[in-house]
Amino acid sequence: MIIGYARTSTLDQQAGLESQVDELRRLGCEEVFVEQVSSVKARAKLDEAIKFARKGDMFVVTKLDRLARSVPHMWAIVQRLEEKEVGIRIINLGIDTTTPTGKLMLSVVGGIAQFEREMMLERQRIGITYAQQKGKYKGRVPTARRQSDAIMRLKGEGKTVQQIMAALNVSRASVYRVIQEQTAEMV
Repeated sequence: MIIGYARTSTLDQQAGLESQVDELRRLGCEEVFVEQVSSVKARAKLDEAIKFARKGDMFVVTKLDRLARSVPHMWAIVQRLEEKEVGIRIINLGIDTTTPTGKLMLSVVGGIAQFEREMMLERQRIGITYAQQKGKYKGRVPTARRQSDAIMRLKGEGKTVQQIMAALNVSRASVYRVIQEQTAEMV
């Protein structure tokens, strides 16, 4: 059986999701698992698709970034599928892990992707350090902490956490964090 997996990160990417599903159907996927969720969050449909796959099946994605968020994550998925003796096809890269060449190409592409990610992070760190030295980069200012006086004032007025969140557009965790910090400073 040919099993397809399609994913986009947000609900705004409906056209991208539909084009993935259309392509997977054109390629003969009999079952297509679809989800709209960030790659860093739990992906129930991906897990469901992997559990659904059986020995001899082919697991198909249109692009590598639809499948995995990082090289270690990719290898974890590959290992799970290989343990079940399920092949993997990545359409835009022309990779098919049922062949020795396909396995080699996946290793090479994965290594290059990891290298590029590490180089990007290194360039980012260098840029931040340079900007800090020039006094042009100070990092993100925590938004809730800037409003700590307002949070404490509203709390003193007897407002609930929910009311404070709505009034100042801050998260529940931020409200509790500010209250805890301010209370600790008073002790």
